[in-house]
Amino acid sequence: MVAFAAAIEPLRLANQISGKQLYSWVLVGENGREAVCSNGARLVLNAGLDEFRRDDTILICGGVEIARTATRPVLGWLRREARRGARLGALCTGAWVLAETGLLDGRRATIHWEYQDGFAEDFPEVELIRSVFVEDGPFLTAAGGTAAIDLILRQIARDQGPELTARVADQMIHTAIRNEDDQQRLSIPTRIGVRHPRLASIVARMEANLEDLVSPARLAADAGMSPRQLERLFARYLGRSPKRYYMEIRLERARNLLMQTDMSVMEIALACGFASAAHFSKCYRSAYDTTPYRQRGTRSADAVGAVFPDEFAPEPGADPGMDPGLDLGDEQPFDDPSGTAGTAGTDALPRWRHG
Repeated sequence: MVAFAAAIEPLRLANQISGKQLYSWVLVGENGREAVCSNGARLVLNAGLDEFRRDDTILICGGVEIARTATRPVLGWLRREARRGARLGALCTGAWVLAETGLLDGRRATIHWEYQDGFAEDFPEVELIRSVFVEDGPFLTAAGGTAAIDLILRQIARDQGPELTARVADQMIHTAIRNEDDQQRLSIPTRIGVRHPRLASIVARMEANLEDLVSPARLAADAGMSPRQLERLFARYLGRSPKRYYMEIRLERARNLLMQTDMSVMEIALACGFASAAHFSKCYRSAYDTTPYRQRGTRSADAVGAVFPDEFAPEPGADPGMDPGLDLGDEQPFDDPSGTAGTAGTDALPRWRHG
């Protein structure tokens, strides 16, 4: 819902401030009647998946459980409109649907940071950019939330000039207009609450190496300190060992992949640096008090009207991960013993015209 409103309000304000009908918009969707937002709000649609003008811009606004909304009619309609010359864009998780069409293959795009891991796994042909918004030819993608404001302000600036754009931003109390180079997430020092350059560098390296793990000894050596100093650094500022912290961010990535993709549990385990599904399941249960298989089952139960295949059941011979009480801080940190290793969903597709 935030991304949806953030895309439309700058257009409305541009009309209001200029005293002209510079932009118009309609809400369209597959059923042509209404769309239900992630927060439960219902939006009345203006039309179904009709044919629109060649100079229209179509924005796909996505929320949770986005993959199930990429239906054949929606994908076919988007491909058809692209062939006719319409400009296509996506807000928040809407980039997932746009990528499903194949239209983003070989192009740059962004998506909300929480979905980036799953997006990168499912769409390797798309160059994932981790910025607030991306423009690549006729395709626009914004990360969600207030990033939609920045994307639309860019379009207004191009159409109407910087003066009107600044006045729209002022009305929205949007004091810093971001560009394509700005990142979605807060800096690592801000996220961890510590301004320590070497610690931030080590955390960044951990986050960049979740599949091919870097041993604590190597992290320490490359940062110019001993393993004991590394332990003390993490204990002082983060209240946990480097091994435990590394495990936590690996499991966070695994949880995102479980909730966002149809990758098998074994594939997710390998993508997060685990050599076996059994070890992954034990660590996951210790952190989240449930197994990866049950976590995925919860996702399917929560998806209204969604039907998922039996592949979410544990693979034959897999450890169900029922062993309790794993202490992440005391476990072998890596599986390699050498140590080297508000939105409306796609039922609501805002489309605007400008004149």
